Amino acid sequence: MRNIIKKIDQAGLVGRGGAEFPTARKWQSVKDAPGKVKYVVCNASEGELGLFKDIFILEHHLAEVMKGMVLAMDTIKTKKAYFNLNQNYHKKIKGKLGKLIKQYAKQDYEFEVFVEHPSYIGGEETALLDAIEGKRTQPRLKPPYPSDAGLFGAPTLINNVETFYNVALVAEDKYKNDRFCCLTVDGKRIDVYRQPADWSLEKILRETGNYPDYDFFVQVGGSASGVVYNQKQLSKNKLSGAGSLEVYRASMKPHQLLSQWFEFYAAESCGKCAPCRQGTFNLWKLIDKKTIDWKKIMAIVETMEKTSFCGLGKSIGVPVRSYLKNVEGRK
Repeated sequence: MRNIIKKIDQAGLVGRGGAEFPTARKWQSVKDAPGKVKYVVCNASEGELGLFKDIFILEHHLAEVMKGMVLAMDTIKTKKAYFNLNQNYHKKIKGKLGKLIKQYAKQDYEFEVFVEHPSYIGGEETALLDAIEGKRTQPRLKPPYPSDAGLFGAPTLINNVETFYNVALVAEDKYKNDRFCCLTVDGKRIDVYRQPADWSLEKILRETGNYPDYDFFVQVGGSASGVVYNQKQLSKNKLSGAGSLEVYRASMKPHQLLSQWFEFYAAESCGKCAPCRQGTFNLWKLIDKKTIDWKKIMAIVETMEKTSFCGLGKSIGVPVRSYLKNVEGRK
């Protein structure tokens, strides 16, 4: 399709994998990159706590996701794409996916499916590329960025499942600036909802019939790396990041929440850099204590933010700082 990048730009489409980078800019960058060999990659890793919208989209809108990938392939002039799939998701859609791949093969589009064990670091775009290349799943030094030197050293366009789905809608003039929301309440997955991107968090909860009748706080954008808001802040903030919304009771003890975060980070650290490898372990061990030493926790968090190699270690300060400020009332 001609002018698809222009249509994407006019629609204001941004990535839905968490970074919210302007989609048109990313596509244009790969299109303009020199080189005869280029690749398209769909990131369906989705390894963070609280996220399950990708599998919902894949089960209900797989054809649209693949159409978005084909539009990307046409735009950057390639016939090769990789589908990076969480192995649990692959089990659920492999039949339908296989049929669509065969259909596109008749038009000379080649899709290669790469199945990986669910992991948080596996969703980091350069770690994902190394995994596909058969290397250890660890992030690369940037620059160069994937748009210049990605898969096998070639310019590579990487987008999330929801982003490719949205591109298909843009092409058909059906995009309405909606986004998907994974809602979890009291540790129970409720559902995946689709609503206007400009709805406040309060409106999402009320319109879906999930506004609690007890005091609570929420975490938005990922149940490990997402920002935490108290009840009074819900009307002023919107869904962000990767699109999750988790509700916690106000009575939840700090130990419980910190333990959830730190255990996840410690388990998901790839071990490449010492600040993240040792920092996540030390944070997790601190939660074994009866009394929370916030001073020690923040000292480790600050070190990780400043010196970690990739976003996993750098992001740990987002939930901790926002929880301290918005729920605990500490500065």
